[in-house]
Amino acid sequence: MSTRKTSLTDKQAKNGTSKYVLERCASINEYYDVAFKVMLLGDSAVGKTCVLVRFKDGAFLGGNFIATVGIDFRNKVVDVDNLKVKLQIWDTAGQERFRSVTHAYYRDAQALLLLYDITNKPSFDNIRAWLTEIFDYAQKDVVIMLLGNKSDMAAERVVKTEEGEKLAKEYGVPFMETSAKTGVNVELAFLAIANITRGHKANLPTYCTKFCTFRCT
Repeated sequence: MSTRKTSLTDKQAKNGTSKYVLERCASINEYYDVAFKVMLLGDSAVGKTCVLVRFKDGAFLGGNFIATVGIDFRNKVVDVDNLKVKLQIWDTAGQERFRSVTHAYYRDAQALLLLYDITNKPSFDNIRAWLTEIFDYAQKDVVIMLLGNKSDMAAERVVKTEEGEKLAKEYGVPFMETSAKTGVNVELAFLAIANITRGHKANLPTYCTKFCTFRCT
C-alpha cells in the first residue's frame, strides 16, 4: 500500500502561509468556536502520520507508505465542555534535513504532541533534543504532551512505561502510551490536548487536573 502525501516546501514555510494552505483552509467550513494549532513531533518512523490518520479517519496505515516530506496538516473538530474545538493538526517530517521547515511552524503552535516509538530506544533518547528545539523555537506557554507510540508491540518493547513517565514528570508534561494500529488512547490524547490547551488559554486554574495526573497505557 502506498500513500502519496502533499506537503509544504521550505520556501513556502519561510513565507508563512502558502496559497496551498489558504485554499485548503477555505474548503473547511465546519462550524467551530475556537481553533488550536497542534503539531506532531518526533523522529522519523515513530508513527506520527499513523496517529494522525487514526484520529482523523479512524483508519490504520498498514504496510509501506511514503514518509512525510516537509509538513502536512489535517483538521478535525472535537467537542470539549460543550465547545466546538477545531484542531488544525500539523504532521511534520522527523528527518534532520527537514528541521528548518518544521522550525518555521513552531512559533504559532498552541500545542505539541511529542512522540517516540517504544520499540526504538534512540527515538526515546532523542526526546530531550526535541524538547531543546521546542524551548528554542516554540511559544513559552506552548502545551506539550509526551506519547509513547506502538504500545501494541509489547513483545518488542525496549522503552519501559516507567521511563516515559519519569521523563514526562521531569519536564512537567502529561504522558500516555498510544497505538495507532489498535487506536488505544489516540483519541484520548487529542481530546486531552484540546482540553488542556482550551483551559490554558482561558486561564482556568484546573485545566490540567483531569488529564495530567493519570497513567494511560
